[in-house]
Amino acid sequence: MPHLESIIFVAAVFLLAGWVKGVVGLGLPTVAMGALGLIMPPVQAAALLVIPSLVTNIWQFATGPAKLPIVRRLTSMMLFVCLGTALGISFLTGPSRWPSAALGAVLVLYALLALYLPRLTVPARLEPPLSPAVGFTTGLLTGATGVFVVPAVPYLSALGFNKDELVQALGLSFTVSTIALAVALGSTNSLSARTLLASLGAVIPALLGMFVGQRTRNRIDPVVFRRWFFTAMLLVGGYMVLRGLAM
Repeated sequence: MPHLESIIFVAAVFLLAGWVKGVVGLGLPTVAMGALGLIMPPVQAAALLVIPSLVTNIWQFATGPAKLPIVRRLTSMMLFVCLGTALGISFLTGPSRWPSAALGAVLVLYALLALYLPRLTVPARLEPPLSPAVGFTTGLLTGATGVFVVPAVPYLSALGFNKDELVQALGLSFTVSTIALAVALGSTNSLSARTLLASLGAVIPALLGMFVGQRTRNRIDPVVFRRWFFTAMLLVGGYMVLRGLAM
């Protein structure tokens, strides 16, 4: 793809990803990795994602009402996210076809869980042992694919947070995952100054999309939107799996 067309495509992807995040409070890394993964290696897409994801998720976490209680509650999970990411990054940065197929598989899994998994509740007594396990698994998948929604999003949704607290908890989880991913990419020399500059440029369309999404949130049927969004993720992920296996 020519250079100018690549810039326009990346800007459009982050505009769309920001809009989705503005509407539902999540989805920027998933949309960005899924769309960018169609035209570039997942490791390059993950590097472009770093700054827009960090900025939008810090904003999401910082504007919520209960920062310290959520941090205390999720500390063990966040620590294991960092550990898992450090261990999984060698898969994403490897020279094989498998990172693309793995990214597609995670998108398919995320879409299927969102579409068909019944609403779960985690009892308080199970939270201490489950949080590190969920964090470690999320970290491994973050390091291996650049996507940090599985199993973190279903798990956080099952912890009994109210709506505002859940949005804030997701913001914290995504912020820590983004920082862990950036550190891991930097440790493998996969995060160059040029890539960081491009990632910085992607902040503008991401924030613009997020602003528009927040303004249009009440005009969209959330049930219909979720169905179409996750169906699209299912199709994109399935295509990436098939393409990765055929390479």
